[in-house]
Amino acid sequence: MKKLIEELIKQKPVVTDGSWGTQLQTLGLPAGECPDIWNLTNPHLVEKVAKSYVDAGSKIILTNTFRSNRLALKDFGYDNKVKEINRAGVEISKRSAGDKAYVFASAGPVGKLILTGEITEEEIYQSYSEQMQTFKEAGADGIVIETQSDLAEALIALRAAKETGLPVVVSMVFDSGKDKEYTFMGNSPEECAKQLKDADADIIGANCGQGIEGFINICKRIKSSTNLPVWIKPNAGLPQFEGSTIVYKTTPDDFAGFIPDLINAGTDFIGGCCGTNPDFITSIIKTIRELK
Repeated sequence: MKKLIEELIKQKPVVTDGSWGTQLQTLGLPAGECPDIWNLTNPHLVEKVAKSYVDAGSKIILTNTFRSNRLALKDFGYDNKVKEINRAGVEISKRSAGDKAYVFASAGPVGKLILTGEITEEEIYQSYSEQMQTFKEAGADGIVIETQSDLAEALIALRAAKETGLPVVVSMVFDSGKDKEYTFMGNSPEECAKQLKDADADIIGANCGQGIEGFINICKRIKSSTNLPVWIKPNAGLPQFEGSTIVYKTTPDDFAGFIPDLINAGTDFIGGCCGTNPDFITSIIKTIRELK
């Protein structure tokens, strides 16, 4: 285990950040626009999001680079700006974090499936490798490979990330099956935990896909399958439409009400995903303090 991870979990649970996409939308990001390009076009607004999580008390914040691998950026016409966008994303978060938080750079899926033959494993590896190396060059403290539905892709991304020497989190999405405890590709928490540990991940976890109540058993299942730290970032419930507007119904207090159960289930890192904001982080921290 990396020294930084060992130091962080001495004070577990470590509070991470909340959603970036939802927050950027509240600042004017149009539907369908690539959020990551704002690192170049609206860096002051991206910094506002990063700083809001630092001010709320997050000890780890991510970066606005979720879609910033070459394959995903190509869909938006920005594949000629891969390094520029990733470098700016890390620099914005580092500037906001100062000496109050660590910055773990976010790497999301490439958006194409190996299974269908639309992409090869080598193309995925090259795309992730370029992004991961830029994270390292820009000064990220760690890497979060997140919102992964395909374990095969997650393992390729992990291989590319490990070559940087930085601590690496791999976070899967469990949103399928009767109790929503399998990935879209049919992998269980136990299978993901075993394969990711064997591939030398530093932290294993789950994010997105469902509300916080569904993460308690997922956390237990991951924890029972590995001695590695566990990373959990649930949504504020599932998105619902009110007219043409997407809303998340879970409140910060409702969300924080499940924190004791998640801690008992074994989580070492806790934050939020879609629909969460700095108020959720404040409520999480308040709940943890009351427990202690």
